Amino acid sequence: MQVKDAMTSHIVGIQEDAPIAEAIELMLKSHISGLLVFDATQKLVGILSEGDLLRRVELGTEEEHARWVSFLRGPGKAASDYVRSHGRRVSELMSTTLFTADKDDDLYDAVGLMNKHRVKRLPVTSQGEVVGIVTRADLLRLLASLLPATDHIDADDSLREAICRQIAAQDWAPITTIDVEVHGGNVDLHGNILDERQREALIVIAENTPGVKAVHDHLVWIEPYSGAFLLSAEDQKTTKNSKSAA
Repeated sequence: MQVKDAMTSHIVGIQEDAPIAEAIELMLKSHISGLLVFDATQKLVGILSEGDLLRRVELGTEEEHARWVSFLRGPGKAASDYVRSHGRRVSELMSTTLFTADKDDDLYDAVGLMNKHRVKRLPVTSQGEVVGIVTRADLLRLLASLLPATDHIDADDSLREAICRQIAAQDWAPITTIDVEVHGGNVDLHGNILDERQREALIVIAENTPGVKAVHDHLVWIEPYSGAFLLSAEDQKTTKNSKSAA
């Protein structure tokens, strides 16, 4: 999958010499959390995000440091903080360190870039021109469109086959010790596991199968050396209630 499959081609931008009041109004009106910033020649020169507007004197949230910390940081950093908390122009607050992705780049690489540099959005380019932007919200929308419909499979036998097929495809799954039962779309997982992490993964497989209404965990964890075992939380509760009733 490529970046162009996830990006938004509608660009909401602002000039670098615009007042921050205009930028804030534009973000609120457009329901976005960041703006691409351009110079007079329409060259991308920065990004202004909500985070750039948090430390403001108007809000009483500007950076404050003890004197010894300010001494160690030096006058330059203090002056920079002052500009960010008091500046009135977009150019004075925007982030100028830019990370971009080409529209034909692999989406995997773009997400890796976002995670590595802890940014929430990437301007998207094509032949050096900005053609869009990809944000975390864009990725969520794409993910939502790719998730399977919940009513795709409804017959119990088909559900069981689909779940078993997915389990069999996993190298970590204890295929020979797991049994799957389906009644009215409700899945019961029975059998033995040797690692508690397998429990969660098996439940996820069942939950992700279209048509499943609920998953009930009856898996038993067994310690291979001592033979000690642990029932699922659901079965522990059932056992406790049975003893209380008796």
